[in-house]
Amino acid sequence: MSSLISTDQFLAAAKHRRSVYALKDTSPVPDSRIEDIVKEVLSFAPSSYNTQSTRITLVLGEKHKQFWDIIIEQAEPILRGAGPGVWDSMGPRLQGFKNAYGSVVFWENGQSIKEASETHKSIAHMLPQWSEHTSAIHQILIWTALELEGFGANLQHMNAIPPVEAALKKFLDVPEDYSLKAHLNFGEEAQPHPEKPAKLPASETLKVVK
Repeated sequence: MSSLISTDQFLAAAKHRRSVYALKDTSPVPDSRIEDIVKEVLSFAPSSYNTQSTRITLVLGEKHKQFWDIIIEQAEPILRGAGPGVWDSMGPRLQGFKNAYGSVVFWENGQSIKEASETHKSIAHMLPQWSEHTSAIHQILIWTALELEGFGANLQHMNAIPPVEAALKKFLDVPEDYSLKAHLNFGEEAQPHPEKPAKLPASETLKVVK
């Protein structure tokens, strides 16, 4: 069975993806199209032993603004106490994230991992790590797809600030056993699409054994 797209087309799409930080509060497509993209990725993205542990919250419109208000409220006192200049640097950046159109919030469902651990006891110790791989696959697929639709996006991990995760769980009404992994901010680009960053040569990063 031949593929509908070529390998080179797939790689070109993946290579187009960039971290875009200056974003507008506008969308080139209807909200229903964004939802369809997320649903499509959830319908086929792989997970170890088909645990299907990834859960996603799509946050749009005014709720996206409130989402970032909560993050800023929780982060500000901690970042102000982190040392001179930290909040002065980070505060405007967080406000910039608030200016985007929406967020795709990635969680991992603890109950799914627990059930898989009970079924597959011999590899139970690995399932939390493999769950991280599952989340990463969903993240890169959705990120790439949204960029192809005309969005810019950047991936954030504000759960690095401990109170943020608990506050977002309450705001988004998700179960306590969900674990926040990342959130993808997206909107139309307010800056030129970034160029490819410098990468190490393949001679340093690839070893072929045959």
